[in-house]
Amino acid sequence: MAMARQVLCVCALLSVPLARSQPIRYSVAEEADSGSLVGNLAQDAALPPAQLSARRARLLPEDGRQHFRLDRDSGRLVVADRLDREQLCAQSHTCTLAFELLLADPLQFFRVEVTLHDINDHSPVFPTERVTFKIPEKTDPGSRFPLELARDLDIGSNSIQAYSIAPENGYFSVSFDSQSEDGKYVELVLEKPLDREEQAEMHFSLIAVDGGSPARSGTTQIHIIILDVNDNSPVFTQKMYVGQVLENAPKGSVVLTVLATDQDEGTNGDISYQFSQAVSQSESAFEIDHITGEIKLRKPLDFEAAEHHELSVRATDGGGLSAICKVLVQVLDVNDNAPELEVSSFSSPLPENSAPGTVVALFTVRDRDAGANGKVSCALDDQLVFSLRPAYKNYYELVTVSALDREETAQYMLTVTAADAGSPPLTSSHTFTVAISDVNDNAPVFSQTSYTMYVRENNVPGVLVGAVSAADADVGLNAKVSYSLSAGQAAERPRCSCLSVNSENGQVFVLRGLDYEQLRQSEVVVSASDAGSPPLRANVTVRLLVLDENDNAPLVLYPAHDSGPASSELVPVSAEAGYLVSKVVAVDADSGQNSWLSYHLLRATDPGLFAVAAQSGEVRLRRPLTDRDSVKHKLVVLVRDNGRPPLSATAALSALLLKDFSDLRQPHSSPATDDQPGSLTTYLILALLFVSLLFLGSTAAFVARGLCKRKELKAGHVLYGADNLPSGLAEAAAAGTLPHPYCYEISLTTGSANSDFKFLKPFVPSLTPQPCAMAGGPSEEQVFPCVPVPTEDVTPHDAGTVSAEQFNRLSFN
Repeated sequence: MAMARQVLCVCALLSVPLARSQPIRYSVAEEADSGSLVGNLAQDAALPPAQLSARRARLLPEDGRQHFRLDRDSGRLVVADRLDREQLCAQSHTCTLAFELLLADPLQFFRVEVTLHDINDHSPVFPTERVTFKIPEKTDPGSRFPLELARDLDIGSNSIQAYSIAPENGYFSVSFDSQSEDGKYVELVLEKPLDREEQAEMHFSLIAVDGGSPARSGTTQIHIIILDVNDNSPVFTQKMYVGQVLENAPKGSVVLTVLATDQDEGTNGDISYQFSQAVSQSESAFEIDHITGEIKLRKPLDFEAAEHHELSVRATDGGGLSAICKVLVQVLDVNDNAPELEVSSFSSPLPENSAPGTVVALFTVRDRDAGANGKVSCALDDQLVFSLRPAYKNYYELVTVSALDREETAQYMLTVTAADAGSPPLTSSHTFTVAISDVNDNAPVFSQTSYTMYVRENNVPGVLVGAVSAADADVGLNAKVSYSLSAGQAAERPRCSCLSVNSENGQVFVLRGLDYEQLRQSEVVVSASDAGSPPLRANVTVRLLVLDENDNAPLVLYPAHDSGPASSELVPVSAEAGYLVSKVVAVDADSGQNSWLSYHLLRATDPGLFAVAAQSGEVRLRRPLTDRDSVKHKLVVLVRDNGRPPLSATAALSALLLKDFSDLRQPHSSPATDDQPGSLTTYLILALLFVSLLFLGSTAAFVARGLCKRKELKAGHVLYGADNLPSGLAEAAAAGTLPHPYCYEISLTTGSANSDFKFLKPFVPSLTPQPCAMAGGPSEEQVFPCVPVPTEDVTPHDAGTVSAEQFNRLSFN
C-alpha cells in the first residue's frame, strides 16, 4: 500500500507543470518609494500580460509579507511598501526577498528573487556616549587600549571605514583593523609616556566615518584618567566563548561562564565582569554575574526568532585595566511549533457531476522548526472520494477521486492533518466543509408501477377517483414534480377524454358521466416531470374501471312484444306433468349480479296448471291435463334481475290445448267456444265445408311428409350445448341467466295458410344463426337453425323484434 501511494504521488507531481528552473532575479535599492518599478515580470516570465488576469496570477511571499505588488494589466512588478534592508536582513551581506508567482489553469510557479541594495541611510553609532580609561602613568608607549566598535547598520562600503580622534594630541592615535581573522577592532595607541603630574586627565573625541557618499560619522567622548602604576590588564582564558542552550531552557539557566585573570595584586587584580555594550535586544535575554562571570537566561529563547546570539563581555580589574571577549550562544531547536496550514483557494459548493480529479482546495503547509522538526507530511482522513496530491514544494491539492452523488452524501467534512517529524511529533489539522450542489440527475419515481382506479357509472362530472404520486430524489426545482396526461398513447389504446389530472398534486378526476354499457374500462398514461433543466420525466399507466349500476331492466327476447296478435303455444291434451310448454328468453345489459335473472309466474288463467323455472324461464305443466281444463290459457311471466333495487319486465304467453291435429283448423285468434252464434247462414256453412275439405287434403299430405321427417329426426336429432355457443353466450349460460340454446322443430300454426316450414329468425340482427348438424354427419344436407341468445352486452336498441308471422309455434323434442 505504501509503495502504491508513493507511485501515485510521483504521478501527481509529474502531472503538475514544472516551475521555471532558474529564478527571475531583480535588484532594487532600499527605501524605494511605494510604486517604484522593479521590473516587467510578465515579460521576463515569457507570459502575455492577458494571462496574468485570466490565470489569476498571485504573489506568494515566503515570509508571508507582501513587499511587492503585481500589476496584472501590464505585468509590471512594483514596490508595495517601504523597504528597509536593515529591518529585513539585519547585518547580512546579501538581502534577497524571494516569492513565488502562482498561476492557475494550469497550475504554474515562477520563483522570483529581488535583491535589496544598501544605501547609506544610517550613521555610525557608538555603544556609549562617553568612554573612560584609567591609564597608569608608567604605561609604555605603544600600549594599546581596546575600544568598542561603533555600529553602522549599513553594509559594504556604506559601513564604517575609518576612525580618528579630534582634536589631535601627541599622546594617542587610533588603530583600526577590518581584516583581522577575529573580526574588526579599534584601539587607542599610546604614542609617548604619560605624566600624571604634567596632565592628570585628557579629553578628546573618537570619530567613526563610513564610506557612503556623502559620508556619515558618529562620535563618542574619550576621557583619560592617568593613574599610578597598574601595569597588568585582565586576560580572558579564551578569545571567544561558545555555548549551546535549548530554546525551551527555563529562565535562570546558566549558559556558560567566562573567566579572566590579572597578575596584579590587591585592588589592581580584582576583576569584575559586565557586558561591554549597552544591553541590546539579544543581550536583554541574558544576564552576567559580575563576580563569577556566569551568563544566565533572563527569559526563554526562541530558535525561530534567532538561531544564535553574539555577546561582548568586558573584564575590568581594580586598577581600571580591562579586556573584552566575544561570547557566541547557539540556540538549539526544539520541536515546539506545530505545522501551519494556510488555504490559498477553496471551491464549495461542488457540483455533484464534477469529474474525478477536480481540484477542490489548494493549500500550503509550513513548520517554523528546523531539521526533522520542520519536515511536514499531510494526510487526509477520507481516501475514498477525495485525496491529497503534492502540487509544488510545500503546496498540496485536495482533489476528487471518484464520482459524487448528492443524493447519497450532501456534504463532506474533510480533515487534513499535518504532522512534523519531531519527537514527539506535533500535528495540526484543518477541516474543509465541502457542500455538494444538486444536479438534475434523478427522474421522478412513481410510488406504484401502475394505478387502478374505480368509478361507478352515471357518476357526477368532475368526481375525484384517486391520485398518483411521484417523488424526485433531487432538491429545489430539480425535485418539483408536475403531472400531466401523456400524449404518447399507443394507437390501440386511444386517450380517454373523460379523465383529467391535477398538475400540482396528481389527483385524477372523471370529467363526465360514464355508462358502463358503453365504456367498461379506460387507460391513460400520466407523466410526472420535474422542473430541472433539462427536465426529466417518468410515465405510469392509470387504469380506470367503471363499476356497473343496476340501470337496465331485463329485456324479453321471447315472446317478442309487437303490434301483431300473439301466437299460442299448442299443448296436446295427452301431455304429462313436466311437459315443456314454452321458454321465456330474456337478457340484461348490466353485468354481474345486476344481470342475474330469475323468472316468476305472475298471473295465469289456471295458476295450478303451469310452473315457471326460476333460473331457465322454462314454462312446464305442473300436472296432467284433464277434460275440465280450459282450451285456451293466458300466462304473464315476471322477469326480475338481482340488482339493488331490482328491475323487472313481463312476458305474456298463450297456450292452446288440442286433442288432435284436426283442431288445427281453428285459428289461434278465434278458438271455438260454446257461446258462438248458432244462426249461421247457409252460405257460411257451405264455405266452411269447402275450406275444411281443402284443409283435410293438405293435412293428409303434410302428415305423410311429417312422418318421414320424424323418422329421420328420431334417428339423429341432437340438442346443442353451451360448448357450441359463442363465448358471450356460454358465460351467460354458466352464470344461470340464460339456459342452453335449443334447436326447435318448426310446424304450422293454426293461423298459417300454407304447408311450408317457417324457420326461426335471429332475435339480434348482428348475430349470425349457427346451423345444427344432424346426427347423420356431413353427408346429410338437412340442418335446423339454432335460436341465438344475446349476451349481456346486448342493449335494448340492439335487439330485434319477431312478429307472429315470423315466429311460428315451437314444439320441443
